[in-house]
Amino acid sequence: MATAQIYADLKRDHDKQREMLKQLGELKGNSSKRKKLFEAFRLELQSHAAAEEESLYATMLGNPDLRDDARHSVAEHKEVDDLLGKMMDMDFASDEWESTFFHMRHRYEHHIGEEEEEMFPAAEEKLDDATEERLAEVYEERKPEELKLAKANPPGGDERD
Repeated sequence: MATAQIYADLKRDHDKQREMLKQLGELKGNSSKRKKLFEAFRLELQSHAAAEEESLYATMLGNPDLRDDARHSVAEHKEVDDLLGKMMDMDFASDEWESTFFHMRHRYEHHIGEEEEEMFPAAEEKLDDATEERLAEVYEERKPEELKLAKANPPGGDERD
C-alpha cells in the first residue's frame, strides 16, 4: 500500500528538519550563520507544527482511538516551542544555549520518531483514503500561511490561538 500524501508531506518535512538540526549541531559560537540557520529552523518547525495540528491532529482528536496520540503530540509541540523561545533569548555562544539546543534536539527527534513509527501508522489504519487526501490538502494550504504567522510570532509564548 502506498503511503498517503499527508504522511509523505510530514515525513519530508521531518527529514528536512533532521538535516537542519544536524547542521546546527555542527556550528559553534555566536556566528551569523548559526543565527540564520536557527531562525530558518524555528520558522520551518513552527509552520510545520501548526499546519500539522490543523490538519492531522485536528482529525485525530475527533477519533477516540487516536485522541491520546494527538494530545501527546500537541504537548510535545508545545514543549519544543517553549525551548525554541528560550533559546532565542540566550547568547548563541553560551554553554546554556548549547545544552538547551541538545535537549531540544533530543526531544524533537524523539517526537518525530514517535510520529513516524507509531502515530502515522495508527492514523493510516483508522482514517480512510478520502480523509487522508483532504488532510494533505489542508496541510499543504496551511503551511505557507503558518510560515507568515511564525515570522510575526516568535516561539515560546501563547500569543497564537
